[in-house]
Amino acid sequence: MSPKDWLRFWAAGLIWGTSFLWIKIAVSEVSPFVLVGFRTLFGTLGMLGIIFLNKKLQLTWHSLRPWLGIFAFIGLINVALPFVLISWGEQYIPSGIASVLNSTTPLFTIILAAIFLHEDRLTLPRVLGLLTGFGGVVMLFLPELSGSHIENLLGLGAVLVASACYAASGIVIKRKVHGLKSELQVFLQYAFAALIMWGFTLSVERPVILPALPLTWIALLWLGLLGSSLASSLYFALLHSVGPTRASTVTYIPPLLGLLLGAIFLGESLGWQTLIGGVLIVFGIMLVNKQRLPSKLPESEDGQPSED
Repeated sequence: MSPKDWLRFWAAGLIWGTSFLWIKIAVSEVSPFVLVGFRTLFGTLGMLGIIFLNKKLQLTWHSLRPWLGIFAFIGLINVALPFVLISWGEQYIPSGIASVLNSTTPLFTIILAAIFLHEDRLTLPRVLGLLTGFGGVVMLFLPELSGSHIENLLGLGAVLVASACYAASGIVIKRKVHGLKSELQVFLQYAFAALIMWGFTLSVERPVILPALPLTWIALLWLGLLGSSLASSLYFALLHSVGPTRASTVTYIPPLLGLLLGAIFLGESLGWQTLIGGVLIVFGIMLVNKQRLPSKLPESEDGQPSED
């Protein structure tokens, strides 16, 4: 990779790796719905800025109208729902463990791709990768299964379901979205997610409690402008430059960084189950990615990878 590609690679990975820390900080003051509402709003505004700065992109009603239905659905399952699940789950589990569980998205993708995409068949290395990765997930669940912490167990499950949502939406995008610029795809996802979240939040939360602490606002701005719009744009640029095989290895950075930041800034403990589970998940993802064959991703088949 060129120096510019390496810069994109590390910038996207580091930004996504910090997202779980900022979620933990924000959700300590506001509800998961308010958190995701502001995150998607700021993400939408950030993408608008990126689009208007790029003269090659045209944000017109004529170009967007055919995509409104599909991206309303994608905005729900690829942004709104997983963001809420992760934010809710982090009320009960450490941010580092959430970052590790979120990295299972490629494992769910392999399973769904084998079912719905005929070109992505299960091979022996992929099966071994799946078994290894989910063995790591079991290691993370073991401490809660042996105790009576039902909220912690539900929190783990919520983040795992969010990873499955990311995988499912990636399959939908690959099958249904063709011929739309990647930046416009990201914008539409966040725009619909923001509409969904604020409509839901204003309906169920009365009154809506807004952030009062400056640190919470910093967390929301970071998650929206950097963790959503900027990191997604960097990833798409990397996809077109080096192809999906190399670009996908950016998913190795967030779990390792998430564990480290959680331990340093939040005092989260790193038990042996967490460390072994994290290693197994990352190693499983490496086995799965080892057999990926495409060297270049067509622009018409872009999809947004998992963040948080």
